[in-house]
Amino acid sequence: MVQQFEIRLSEFKRGFHLITHLVMNVIDKFPAFGIMHVHIKHTSAALTLNENADPSVRTDFEHYFDKLVPENATFFTHTDEGLDDMPAHIKASLLGNSVTIPISNYKPNLGTWQGIYLCEFRNHGGRRNLIVTILS
Repeated sequence: MVQQFEIRLSEFKRGFHLITHLVMNVIDKFPAFGIMHVHIKHTSAALTLNENADPSVRTDFEHYFDKLVPENATFFTHTDEGLDDMPAHIKASLLGNSVTIPISNYKPNLGTWQGIYLCEFRNHGGRRNLIVTILS
């Protein structure tokens, strides 16, 4: 059986944001066993799984990615939408547009400290759309 849901997120400021609860809230009932796939329909934001307890991890992620792909690089030519545009595309490609989580015993089988991050790389990215697919 396949279930699919679309989530339109509120606008998030630039940074790494835990959205696990927003994803879980759209699912009425998880199957006993299966797979949950979460996909973001954008090219300048990403999804990843990581630390869900200490907020400093999310701050460190942002600092690292900003150093790895700086906005002031003079060799970027795709700058029509602002200096944050091309760096946002590169950062999104590095992390990816989806996460896949096993479902076991009627719930997502995340590790103790794992949560789903929305990685917003634009200064004004706007509202983001997710597709959540449950395969059982």
